[in-house]
Amino acid sequence: MKNKYTYIPTKPNALGITILNDISIDELVAYIDWRFFFSAWKLSGKYDNINSALCDCEACSTTWLQGFSETDRPKAREALSLYRDALALLKQISGQLAAKGIVGLFPAQSRNEGIVFFYQEKEIYLPTLRQQEFSRDGIYWSLCDFVSPAADYCGSFAVVVHGADDLARNFEAQNDHYNAILVKTLADRLVEAAAEWLHEKIRKQYWGYAANEKLSIADMLKARYTGIRPAVGYPSLPDQSVIFDLQPILPLSEIGIQLTKNGAMIPGASICGITIAHPEAHYFNIGKISPEQLIDYARRRRHKTPEEMLKWLNKNY
Repeated sequence: MKNKYTYIPTKPNALGITILNDISIDELVAYIDWRFFFSAWKLSGKYDNINSALCDCEACSTTWLQGFSETDRPKAREALSLYRDALALLKQISGQLAAKGIVGLFPAQSRNEGIVFFYQEKEIYLPTLRQQEFSRDGIYWSLCDFVSPAADYCGSFAVVVHGADDLARNFEAQNDHYNAILVKTLADRLVEAAAEWLHEKIRKQYWGYAANEKLSIADMLKARYTGIRPAVGYPSLPDQSVIFDLQPILPLSEIGIQLTKNGAMIPGASICGITIAHPEAHYFNIGKISPEQLIDYARRRRHKTPEEMLKWLNKNY
């Protein structure tokens, strides 16, 4: 696809790198997507209105459960019990968790099937992959399609939740394996909530390209906002090793994130990626790539060999 750019980019209000060292855990709870929480516990079903069952009276729980068929009711009852346990644990441990984040906003342009970030007289090149199978709209998409080849802006972000690993170890030391697993699951959901919360702040405040946005959290969880925030290792940015390319514009160590040689972030409740403001930008799956693209991508990854890149892209090949 040729890059068709028909809108005037919005200059970010806060160019450069901003560190957020004190994100409220209590504020993040409202941004949790509980669908994935229940999925992590192998509880399939739609529990969107589960809040209505949290009243102190038994009648509310009974009414909520009656909305399910007799076949699905046992799982719904289990989901309700788990949800109550999760909220109770969050109330107990919220003071022992710490959420932090990074926002980076920079002049940028698309070039050579990738995105170039300009920061402190340096050019940071982020290679991107292009779909090799038709997407639903019949276009082979790449993230660089949503960044102008002339003059534009692009962002980086990272969020982390500290404290969950220590809490889990403490629970395990007490042979409380249920709460050890529960706190790790909650940390995973909280860091995803932090990414959602931070993206809203970027759209409305730090970048400001959607300053007048009026979306409910439910709308945000359905990605009804303008722009996207693809994370490293996710379907549209599947090469985990690009995290090393982002380091000049994403100082992870400043918020306590360490990288392993395989590009994994420690603690595990961490997410990083990029932000794009193009109004037509959307999430997509790169899927399988061809041998020809693997060779070209390896060349663009600072002359790495295709064999080296297969280590990072084996799921896409």
